[in-house]
Parts: sequence; structure tokens; C-alpha cells
Amino acid sequence: MLAGKRILLIVGGGIAAFKSLDLIRRLRERGATVTPVLTKASEEFVTPLSTSALAGQKVYRDLFDLTDEAEMGHIELSRAADLVVVAPATADLMAKMTAGLANDLASTLLMATDKRVLIAPAMNVRMWEHPATQRNLVTLQGDGIMTVGPDVGDMACGEHGPGRMSEPLAIVDAVEAALADGPLKGKHVLVTSGPTHEPIDPVRYIANRSSGAQGTAIARSLAALGADVTFITGPADVSPPSGVKVVKVQTAREMKDAVDTALPADAAVFAAAVADWRVENASGSKMKKDGSGKAPALEFAENPDILAGVSQLKKGRPKLVVGFAAETDDVDANATAKRKRKGCDWIVANDVSPETGIMGGSENAVSVISDEGTEVWPRLSKDQVAAKLAEKIAGALT
Repeated sequence: MLAGKRILLIVGGGIAAFKSLDLIRRLRERGATVTPVLTKASEEFVTPLSTSALAGQKVYRDLFDLTDEAEMGHIELSRAADLVVVAPATADLMAKMTAGLANDLASTLLMATDKRVLIAPAMNVRMWEHPATQRNLVTLQGDGIMTVGPDVGDMACGEHGPGRMSEPLAIVDAVEAALADGPLKGKHVLVTSGPTHEPIDPVRYIANRSSGAQGTAIARSLAALGADVTFITGPADVSPPSGVKVVKVQTAREMKDAVDTALPADAAVFAAAVADWRVENASGSKMKKDGSGKAPALEFAENPDILAGVSQLKKGRPKLVVGFAAETDDVDANATAKRKRKGCDWIVANDVSPETGIMGGSENAVSVISDEGTEVWPRLSKDQVAAKLAEKIAGALT
């Protein structure tokens, strides 16, 4: 719950602004105090009167209101909250945040705050997919800005695709995760997830059937216990969790670079299904049949071993390193050997034989192997496995 928490809510100028009224109501239901800030454009969609009435607070609108500057200056306003939420976060607001502009009250508050910031993007699908917006997103996430959404669906403009603002309850969940005051508060945990894609040519790649669901659930459960989570994900089927720092990668080498950048961490959970090999002679152009009936000769090179590299660090090694072992035969024996070979503290082993339905499915059955022996867990949903593993990690770190 959010009892006693103070939320500074910046409402951007888009049709999704109407959802901000319900968001205010939902946050207050959970005990939060919401201080609204309206951009000039947002007042085309919601009124200061309705916003103030739902929030039970004064609405702030103008950077140069001398009365407000005397009573509650923009510096104080930006730092009096426990969390700053931008919903909707328009393409314009995201661009201002990226560039460090401060030409109105909303952008000035975002520049002046020393608190964490959560944005809920909302815009037309073409605007969301525009290279400039995607560059801005990567920059903001690199700066530690948390994101929730956007969702895929029909839009007011008549188009369909990604760009819808997340529903108010999803944003509330992200707020709760960002403000979680659990046993992992103050701990930085690194989580890798999903497959990697190793290119053969510009249109083909080597991959695996990992959906990223288990890693995503683990990151979400760790954040719920108060951890500051850096979530490094390959091209997964599932959306990344809310309330965490998301770093998206494609290849194993990109994932290694992202892991190196994210360190130091108190714990690292390597749930990603990283490709062991890459194509050394990947083509820069699409490979075509030449009529000879001969397949192109692919030369393979070994990818970096991310788990072993972090496990065997001499300096800056996380206190706890957790690896995953997806096996099809002699699961516990192979996983035990892997833990010894890699040098990690725990290995979470599971049987991904096709008949189990685990790879890409909604359930998992794992064994956790450590110096203390092997814990065999019953078959559970991936969310339940994640929650149980997060609690075990919390116990090891606290």
C-alpha cells in the first residue's frame, strides 16, 4: 500500500490525460497524497478544477506564479515528493527530459528533482516507433528513469499498435514497486532475461525458445521487495516489468557489455538463455540461393561466458551470483557440474524437455543447487517461482 507516500503527478498533453483522473483516484484509495502538475497542453483534455477536486490538493500550472514561488517554490515542490510520476508522458515531454530542457513548470520540476521518476508514455504509434523517440527512451532508461508501458491497442486517432498509456491500475502497481519498502530496499540487483539473437545475415538469426517470462517475473518480484533492479533483456516475448531500469539488447556480446556497465550490484541473477555460439562470418547482405544446392558454410565462434565472468571477478563481484541451467538430461547432475565450473553461488536448474512444456510456458519446476545442497521445488507458476526465489535472495542479502 501507499499510505503516507507523496506522489508528484505531472500530466502531459495528450488524450490519455483523461486517465490521469482515475489514476489520482486509485492512488488516493491506497493512501497516497497526490500533488498534480498540469502542462498547458494537458488543460485541453482535463480541467484544473476536476483534477484538484479528485486530488484534494491545489493544482500547480505556472512556473512564474509568484504566489506559488513564495509559498512552494519549484525546487521545493520537486523534492517534497517520494516519487515523481509523468502520466501521460508525451513524445514532447520525453524529448524535453532527454535534452535537459526546462522551459515550463513540468520540465523544470523534472530537471530539479532529486527523487526517482516514473513515466507512462502515451502517443500515436508512429510517434512511439519514431527513431527519435526510441533514442530518447534508451537515454532516459540509461539515466535511471523508470517506465511503465505503453500498451498495444486501438488509439483515439484510429490507428492500432504500441502507444496507449498503461491503465491506471498498472501504473499504480509500478508506483508501488518503485516505492516498495521491503527487505531488499537499498540493494541493487542485476537480472538478465530472455533469449539472445545472433545474426546470420540482416534477416536471419540463431535464437532459442526462451520467452523471458521467468526472468521478467523474477525482476518484478525483486522490485516488489524493494530492490533497485537493473533488468537486461534480450528480445523476449513478454513485456519488461514496471518499476525497474530496463536495458534492451540483441546479442550475447551486447548483453555482456550491458552487464559490465550495470555493475557493481549486490546480487546478480542470470536467467537469460544466452546463445553459446555466434556466426563469425555473418553476412552484411541477405544470403541467397545460387542454384548449386549447397548451403552457405557458417563459421561459429564461442560467445563470452557472462555468468562465469561475473562469478569469477576478483574485484567487485556481487555478494550473490545466481545462474540458471536449462537441461534436458541428467538435470541436477549437469546443473551441479555447471555451478562448479562457472563459480556461481546458486544454480536454478530446470528440465526443458519438450514434454514438460516449461520452455515458453507459464509454469516451471526447479531445483536450487548451492553449497548447502539441493532444494527441489514443486511445479509452480513462474510468478510463484519468482516470488519464492526473491524471498530466498532477500534472506541471503539481509
